[in-house]
Amino acid sequence: MFSVRNVARRLAALVSPGPPRPPSPPRAPSTATFLTIDPSQPIEEETLPHYDPNNFYPVRMGEVFQARYQVVGKLGYGAYSTVWLCRDLVGHRYVTVKVCTRNAIPVKRELAALEHLNRLPWTMHGGRPHIRTLLDQFVLTFTSAEGPPASSVSETPGSESAPGPQSFQCLVHKPMLMSISALRDFLRGNKLDEQLAKLVLIHVLTALDYLHSKAKLIHTDINEHNILLDLDDAPTLAAFEEAERTDPLPRKDAGGGRTIYLSRALETAPEHYGKPVLCDFGEARIGLATKHTGLIQPDQYRAPEVVLGVPWDEKVDIWTVGVLIWDMFEGKNMFRPYGGPEDKRDDLYHLAHMVALLGPPPADFLARCTMAELGQFFDKQGKETLSETILEGEDKALFLAFVRKMVRWDPGERASAKELLRDPWLNTFKPRQS
Repeated sequence: MFSVRNVARRLAALVSPGPPRPPSPPRAPSTATFLTIDPSQPIEEETLPHYDPNNFYPVRMGEVFQARYQVVGKLGYGAYSTVWLCRDLVGHRYVTVKVCTRNAIPVKRELAALEHLNRLPWTMHGGRPHIRTLLDQFVLTFTSAEGPPASSVSETPGSESAPGPQSFQCLVHKPMLMSISALRDFLRGNKLDEQLAKLVLIHVLTALDYLHSKAKLIHTDINEHNILLDLDDAPTLAAFEEAERTDPLPRKDAGGGRTIYLSRALETAPEHYGKPVLCDFGEARIGLATKHTGLIQPDQYRAPEVVLGVPWDEKVDIWTVGVLIWDMFEGKNMFRPYGGPEDKRDDLYHLAHMVALLGPPPADFLARCTMAELGQFFDKQGKETLSETILEGEDKALFLAFVRKMVRWDPGERASAKELLRDPWLNTFKPRQS
């Protein structure tokens, strides 16, 4: 018999998730043989400047974190973390777990930024899908004298054993593919073509508009290594796991119960390359109500107000994008921040390149600066102009006009991410040349 109640009951049955799927059991360790690396040869994170093994948690293949995440293989490493592909035994999916070094300030900043983003209300803004968000987080503890634990102990931040000596913050994310930097290595001339550069820019600027307008957050560390390609191809991840089980990469016994593994790249066909996603919030700053101070940004992407000690705001991200797209499109740096006999970082040398390209900074901008050398240094006039070498005619003029909207001395004169998304050059697409 038809009734509103019966219809509602049937609809509820259709959308009911049913009983939850039980957790998968951990897989037994692989018995495949592997090559061992000479203990005296530094590899992976050991090659980093100021490497200290006590700052890195000794992850083991097959280890299970929090009775949930089983380590499948190593994806990479950095100054503040090692990154691992894991099987989520509860969620029945693959995830990446970033095991951070202990007591690192960027780790605390990244967790704060990611939790801030997760607390934001749902929105239709198109930028949120282009930001790598946090799926889960936990803390591992380890006492070096005891060797690696048989099963990792996990704790929640805020408990008595929250991050401190021998505590390691872990961040769980969706797996991603290569960075834009790695992608360029596969391209002719190590450059993005015009259409690919536009696609990357549109996604990055959309993400930035969300960060600046909705999240009130400044990234401060945008570079090619922090823009990753999304991946929605489960067979690629399963193939990675199978390769590591049947043909494991060489590893090194570093002593003290510590093994250093070689990283394995995720490999897939180009048709599975996803959209660019902005990642790594280890240098992010929350809040736009007041300006920030301090040194930020990679050397070659550093905005003039940061170099000159002027308080800065979200427009530092806009400057970085302007310089970054030049690097990706032209295959060379717009500015060179190094100079002198030893070719070390030199702020005045960096500023000299800015003056040569942009002309001298406005007087009202200089009045806010703190460097004592400014009065003498900025007597010179700029002579060079932007000189793009790939495009021609109107395309070239539009591209240079687009870059000039971002690469300006005064942050207040730089376009916002939202304004840049409406730029004529960015919205002109032409068929690819075969």
